[in-house]
Amino acid sequence: MSLKEKITDDMKAAMRAKESARLGTIRLLTSAIKQREVDERIDLTDEQILAVIEKMIKQRKDSITQFEAGGRQDLADIEKSELVILSAYMPAALSDAEVQAEVSAAVAAVGAAGPQDMGKVMGVLKPKLAGRADMTAVSAMVKAALTK
Repeated sequence: MSLKEKITDDMKAAMRAKESARLGTIRLLTSAIKQREVDERIDLTDEQILAVIEKMIKQRKDSITQFEAGGRQDLADIEKSELVILSAYMPAALSDAEVQAEVSAAVAAVGAAGPQDMGKVMGVLKPKLAGRADMTAVSAMVKAALTK
């Protein structure tokens, strides 16, 4: 079963169970997927759908930070519940040790000598770790590994 089919099935289940919050979030997700498909005139693969979900998760995290800074805990709670629902579609996250091992392997594979090779290393890591690790943290680990 593709990720798109799973999302559709979850939407139908949320409708039957009358879970309005879950249904609304899944509808936002399907809307974002369809928008990208129409814009690019393609059918999205599971990897591309994961990229859409990852973008939505990042937006939710940013919104939570902004709402909490503005003293709007009610809106932050809504964003947090959407974040939980969206995170359920992401693959299992890697631990810091696993990410560090991937970074070390990529640095060795590329033969990176310094910070100027960061783009090469990230180019190798991004397809492997997309959706399974926070790419901002990965970037920091790569930078630390290259400045040693």
